[in-house]
Amino acid sequence: MLDIRRLVKHYPVPGGESVRAVDDVSLAVARGELVALYGPSGSGKTTLLKLIAAVMAPDSGEVVVAGRDITRLSDREAARYRLREVGFVLQTFHMIAGLSAIDNASLKLMGTGLHVHEAHQRMTPLLTRLGLDERADHQVGALSMGERQRVAIAKALSTDPGLLLADEPTGNLDTRRGREVLTLLSEICRERDTAVLLVTHDPQAAAFADRVIALCDGRLVEYAPDLQPGLPATLESQ
Repeated sequence: MLDIRRLVKHYPVPGGESVRAVDDVSLAVARGELVALYGPSGSGKTTLLKLIAAVMAPDSGEVVVAGRDITRLSDREAARYRLREVGFVLQTFHMIAGLSAIDNASLKLMGTGLHVHEAHQRMTPLLTRLGLDERADHQVGALSMGERQRVAIAKALSTDPGLLLADEPTGNLDTRRGREVLTLLSEICRERDTAVLLVTHDPQAAAFADRVIALCDGRLVEYAPDLQPGLPATLESQ
C-alpha cells in the first residue's frame, strides 16, 4: 500500500550545512499492517509524515501509495488525495468546539460533497464500533480526551482510506486511555485492511505493532526499546 523509495528532504541552514530531516529513507507498509515508528524530537518523523501526506515535496525519492507516486501530484490532486485516500490522526484533535461528535467526525465526508444527513448515516456504524454511539450527539467540549481522540480516528477513517498516518495519537492521554486508543487503532485498521504508520514516543505502541522501527537524524535505525524514550545515539544504521 505504502512504498517509500530513497526519500530525501534536507532543509538549508544559513551559513552552515543543511539539516537532513529525511535522509535516504526506504520503507514499505502493507494493507492491514501497523508499523510503529519511534524517534526523538527533531529526528525527522514529522517531516516524513508530511511527505507521505503530500503536504510538502521531497528533494528526491518516491512515495508510492496504491501504485501511484504522490510526489508528482498537482496541488489539486494532492488535496483530493489527502481528503479521500489518506487519513491523519494527530496528537492535537483539531475539533470544532460548537459541533457534536458526529458532526466533527463527518467533516471529511461532507468535504467530498455528501449531505450532512447521509454523512451522519455513514458515520454512525463507525462511531458505534468506536464506543461513541451514546456520545455522538454531545458537543466535543463535553467529551473526555480519550473520546475526542476516538472522534478524530473516526474522522480519519470516514472516507475509508487505504493509508492511515497517526502522529503521536496517545500523546495527550494517560496510560490506560492511550492503551485503549492503540487497541482501537490496531483492531479497526486490521478489520478495514488499512495500512497504518504510527509515529509515537509511547512505549506501549510496540506491543500493538506488526513491526517497529526508529528514525534518528533522518535515517532509519534499529529500534532499541531499552533506550526509550531517548532512543538514539548508540543505535546502528540498518
